[in-house]
Amino acid sequence: MELQTRLSLQPQQHHQIDYHSKVGLFGSCFSEHMAEKFRYYKFLTFENPFGILFHPLAIENLIVNAVNEKEYSEDDIFFHNEQWHCFEAHSKLSKPLKEDVLKELNVQIKATSTFLREASHIIITLGTAWAYRLIETDAFVANCHKVPQKKFLKELLPVDAVTESLEAMVSLIKSVNPQVSMVFTVSPVRHIKDGFVENTQSKSHLISAIHQVVAPREQLYYFPSYEIMLDELRDYRFYKEDMLHPNALAVHYIWERFEKVWLSEDTNQIMHDVEHIQKGLKHRPFNYESEAHQLFLQNLKDKQVHLQSLFSHIQF
Repeated sequence: MELQTRLSLQPQQHHQIDYHSKVGLFGSCFSEHMAEKFRYYKFLTFENPFGILFHPLAIENLIVNAVNEKEYSEDDIFFHNEQWHCFEAHSKLSKPLKEDVLKELNVQIKATSTFLREASHIIITLGTAWAYRLIETDAFVANCHKVPQKKFLKELLPVDAVTESLEAMVSLIKSVNPQVSMVFTVSPVRHIKDGFVENTQSKSHLISAIHQVVAPREQLYYFPSYEIMLDELRDYRFYKEDMLHPNALAVHYIWERFEKVWLSEDTNQIMHDVEHIQKGLKHRPFNYESEAHQLFLQNLKDKQVHLQSLFSHIQF
């Protein structure tokens, strides 16, 4: 008896991710959940340098500025609620001193520029097609930073606009890194504050646009995070208390589905060893000084040294 509908997903035949890969993750909060999994298993990753970016135009803007190696100045920031902010970045980059926020913006844009040229894989997670345009400048913003809503116009990006934005991302990244593989996915988080019907509109625009862009022969792919959440995990026990965000169990389930598709078989044993060490490091013994525990620690140390001899970036 089958008690669950499951998507038919096949392992990726080419360009899979292994411990030599350099993986960049950009986009919504779900991209950070995936990045956390990559970090746990000690893959080489680079994630959301400007913080969470929800809509495609914000991600495109980051990529444009990174490829062009933009240098941020006082014209790009503003003071509000006792902090300096940038409309192109998440509030996690905001600072009380303008010198600090400018330094952080320029450090992160330079790091992004360098990484885009070295990456083997870029994973872009789109959260919403709703975007806010600042009336004063007629420019879309990545984050409103609690500036009064009357200063913005809220717009649903048409499918064509999203498609153009994705094509621009691909073109820009491929211009500096022709061999990179790009994976697009849609966040399973429901943006109900936009409205139930409006959220469905938004997700459908994103999905339609992505499918106009993906082309496996050009190393452009789609991974169905959104569909896995809705079709395989159709139960509120897979959501957090807000009934909108996937809980830890759901995130782990989607990660396992991603793992089967995108992670090479050669990584399985290494991931197993990494997890063994991670769990061992969290172990709290009854008697720290016991001979058995000291032997356990030595075995863990030996495993760490062995992994680091194979992959210098693996650090615990």
